[in-house]
Amino acid sequence: MSNHHTPRIPMSREQRAKQFMPFAALKGLPEALAAKERIVVPRIELSEEALLELDEIMHSLKPGDMITITYYENQEYLQKTGLVARIDKTARLLQVVNTKILFQDIRSIEILPTQDLQYRRQDLQD
Repeated sequence: MSNHHTPRIPMSREQRAKQFMPFAALKGLPEALAAKERIVVPRIELSEEALLELDEIMHSLKPGDMITITYYENQEYLQKTGLVARIDKTARLLQVVNTKILFQDIRSIEILPTQDLQYRRQDLQD
């Protein structure tokens, strides 16, 4: 018996990594299924009273406030809690952390008490 070896051809890291990447036989199927599962929700028209309340909250907001905001995006309502990073009245845009939200898409905002923020920071440190 002979120990005959064929010489190995060196591979680049990219070629080597491709060998271990998962194979998707049905490319795009997971995305299509996720889109199908999503429930499309129509935009809710706010009452005059709700608009006035939201306007009052918007005028009291300042960068650094911790809020929970409910907003409309891609035919669904999303909720985000975070620090107000920017308020652009000209562009009518509110930025919470890295998420930019148009004023017209906002359904509700709750300004969280600063003591909640202190407790959250303490929980993160523990």
